[in-house]
Amino acid sequence: MSVATPIYEFITNHRKKDPVSFHMPGHKGSRIYRRFGYHEFLDHVMDYDITEIAGADNLFQTEGIIKSVQDHYARLYGCKKSYILINGSSGGNIAAILASVRKGKKLIMARNCHKSVFNALTLGGIRPVYAYPETIEEFGISGAVSPDEIERLIRENPDADAVLITSPNYYGVCSDVRAIAETAHRYGKVLIVDEAHGAHLHFSDELPLSAIQSGADLVINSTHKTLASFTQSAVLHYNTELVDQYLLEDKLQCIQSTSPSYILMTSMDINADILEKHGGVLMKAWTENLTAFYERIAKIPGVRTMGKMAGLDWTKINLSLGELGINGAQLDKILLDDYNIYIELFTGGWIMAMSGIGNTKDDYDRLADALEDISGKVRECGPEVFGIGTKGCTERKDDIDSKDGMDREAETKYGASSGHMAGLPAPPRQAELFDIPSVKKRVRLEDSEGMICAASIIPYPPGIPLLCPGERIEADAIAYIRALRDMGEKVIGVNEAGEILVGE
Repeated sequence: MSVATPIYEFITNHRKKDPVSFHMPGHKGSRIYRRFGYHEFLDHVMDYDITEIAGADNLFQTEGIIKSVQDHYARLYGCKKSYILINGSSGGNIAAILASVRKGKKLIMARNCHKSVFNALTLGGIRPVYAYPETIEEFGISGAVSPDEIERLIRENPDADAVLITSPNYYGVCSDVRAIAETAHRYGKVLIVDEAHGAHLHFSDELPLSAIQSGADLVINSTHKTLASFTQSAVLHYNTELVDQYLLEDKLQCIQSTSPSYILMTSMDINADILEKHGGVLMKAWTENLTAFYERIAKIPGVRTMGKMAGLDWTKINLSLGELGINGAQLDKILLDDYNIYIELFTGGWIMAMSGIGNTKDDYDRLADALEDISGKVRECGPEVFGIGTKGCTERKDDIDSKDGMDREAETKYGASSGHMAGLPAPPRQAELFDIPSVKKRVRLEDSEGMICAASIIPYPPGIPLLCPGERIEADAIAYIRALRDMGEKVIGVNEAGEILVGE
């Protein structure tokens, strides 16, 4: 039977379950706003949904209250200027690229960038030069982008206008932004850092340095991912003389809505106030609670974690129960069905639980309690106690392997081997990038081998393209995509009929 208000009813029912959130957004619900006295906003949120009435300022010509909020962020992050974003970091990424790279010119960019970066290439007619992140073999994930790799690419492509990296990546791995900034500036190049997942780094000495502290020119932060603003709110920091400020503002006007949400902007205002007045206390509690959590789960048999590895934003909790015979999809389902704990993503043998400024000690205790309980039950009765290996366990298949339609060559190439995190497929190192097709057609995925990709193919999460426009489609990529879809994972760019866009 159809529901009259399906979204409203779903979220209402979800809220009533009192779930534990280890996923975006970082505020984790209303308690952090109520804790610091913002009941009025929460109780009357609809009355905050206004337009540019007298005195309300204008996002695209800030002179009053919006300018005050942007100035507040510039002071908090120690940069020349900050811009409120009301369509997430995606809009900030696109505007930063279009303001830094001339039409038809080159952008040196990490191949594991978010899909918004690839969208900017299409919009600006920009040619990518890919920097390939190093691989952390122990965990089977993409790691940092090397400063030496960036310097090599700059020397080989002196006509490139800018460099863009993602740091931290989805799993918290940070690159040496300071060294990359020094390299880029030595050659007169702009450094853009997509720091969507690291808006909190600037406020803790326990975590890796933020991109602004490290000398980046343009930095994009999703304050909603780990801090206390609402989903879809973000901020772009301008801290350079290499990019025309007014050109950047013009590109922001091109990308953002002309009807910005005052609800989102109010949440940005509240977030800044909380950071200024209470940020020190909140960050201290956050890292102390996490440290205690890591110490506790280190004693649980069968639990493996990346822990507080050097260069890692360890607010991202990466966990594996592979030693107990439980893969990421199964652990996600167990935590959800049996313990009412929602995590950000699972891939291969791992899950990633994303903590945020709004998580409390009780949240970490509930996750640790669940892991202890799972470990004890599995060690006593085997994984069958959770239905693993039986017909009713999960609708998703086990880790990708050859019998799921992926041969071992593809497994190695795309990082999907059993027991690895596999959340970031290592894309093929293209010997040649072709022009992005201007004339496109739809073909079945299985029939696309040898054709030129015309629209990004993106496993989501983490939202990082497996295939980009202009890349040749290979057999192992087809096998990998098919295996992901067979597992029930979302792959953007493949429609319900199993078709993708290629060049004519």
